[in-house]
Amino acid sequence: MINFFRSQSLDKQIGALYALLTYGSWGLLPIYWKLLYTASALEILAHRMLWSMVFVFGLLAVQKRLNEILELFKSPKNIWLLLFTAFLLGFNWFVYIYAVNTAQVIEASLGYYINPLLNVLMGFIFLRERLNFLQSMALCLAALGVLNFLWDFGSLPWIALSLSSTFAIYGLVRKVIPVKPLVGLLIESVLLAPLAIIMISIWMIDGSGSFGKQWETDFLLIGAGVVTSLPLLWFVNAAKRLRYTTMGFFQYLSPSLNLVLGIFLYNEPFTQAHIITFSLIWSGLAIFSINTFNDCLLYTSPSPRDATLSRMPSSA
Repeated sequence: MINFFRSQSLDKQIGALYALLTYGSWGLLPIYWKLLYTASALEILAHRMLWSMVFVFGLLAVQKRLNEILELFKSPKNIWLLLFTAFLLGFNWFVYIYAVNTAQVIEASLGYYINPLLNVLMGFIFLRERLNFLQSMALCLAALGVLNFLWDFGSLPWIALSLSSTFAIYGLVRKVIPVKPLVGLLIESVLLAPLAIIMISIWMIDGSGSFGKQWETDFLLIGAGVVTSLPLLWFVNAAKRLRYTTMGFFQYLSPSLNLVLGIFLYNEPFTQAHIITFSLIWSGLAIFSINTFNDCLLYTSPSPRDATLSRMPSSA
């Protein structure tokens, strides 16, 4: 890692630091959600949506980019698409928080390992992109990993599949919407904010919620907007400076940290069945990474805007 930094230009070194901050923070996010043990996953989600809206609005106001929001509202089609992605993102966030707070961090990490391979499958199904031999092999290995999980545990890894599938569809739809990540997140948060405000109000009135009882919990719930938005800002800065392949390799840092936390910090069971499942999916990812690297040697890199759209970050 040290040699990598030394061999790069200053701009790329800064980009790599932003990438480390982005994927490192997403990888360590379970620690933050665990601190909110008194709140339900749904309550955490509501506050995450509300305070993300407030924080991102402030960021765009400081950057004098609020006019981008007005331009977006001129297209009803884009708003409807963003409403769809907002519900996908909300569901993805809920499943992840639920997984963390019910001691299923390992399975959540599995979902984000599967995600790049599922993106390839989505491209094949919906965009009619042709699969080469290496991509087909990678998908087969991932499928074997899921089937092994089913065979050993008697059920599909629903959390992993829910996380990977919702985010793959989310990324697919966001690619066709001409909106930058921060602006898109703000619109998605605005569209879901009324529902979040209603739920928070009901919980405060009937006393069943955690907000307004202890200042520590209130601080953490409000901070959910910050820990959601800041990594996205870092991601945008990293994407401007790094190549597609470089960002692709950094993305594995997040589920790897999740896996380490699940095994060593939270003492979740990691059985032989887990080892086989993860090994099959890791093998598929290795083949996928080799194929991606070879493609980038053959073709020119995408423009910064295209690269940003094609690398929509992990939601965590």
